[in-house]
This record gives sequence, structure tokens and C-alpha cells, in this order.
Amino acid sequence: DDLAGKAKEAVGKVTGDRELQGEGVGEQVSAEVKKVGESIKDGASDAADSVKGFVEGLKPDKDERQQ
Repeated sequence: DDLAGKAKEAVGKVTGDRELQGEGVGEQVSAEVKKVGESIKDGASDAADSVKGFVEGLKPDKDERQQ
């Protein structure tokens, strides 16, 4: 979407088509928002995995529980 948006923006600038230019900019923004959303999702998943690992590390081993 980002590449297509850049192409539309460029064609819009060259031809003087402000609507096409605006569509191109909009597609670029949309692509960037999607990237940020994916990054946040990945970061949240990594954080959850870290917390889970930390909590698992706090639990006593099976051997310790049997004593």
C-alpha cells in the first residue's frame, strides 16, 4: 500500500490531480498505521511472554513441592 500510495501521490503531483495526490498520501498513512499496529501487537506479545517466563521462574520446581 505504501508503494502504491507513493506512486499515486507522484502521478497526482505531475498531472495536477489533487484528488489522486490525496489518495496517495492517504494510502501511505494507512500503511504506516498498519505497521505501527503490527509493531504494538508484536511488542505486547513479547511482553506477555516475558511476564509468563518470569512467573514460571517464581514457581517452585516439582522436587521442591514434594518436600
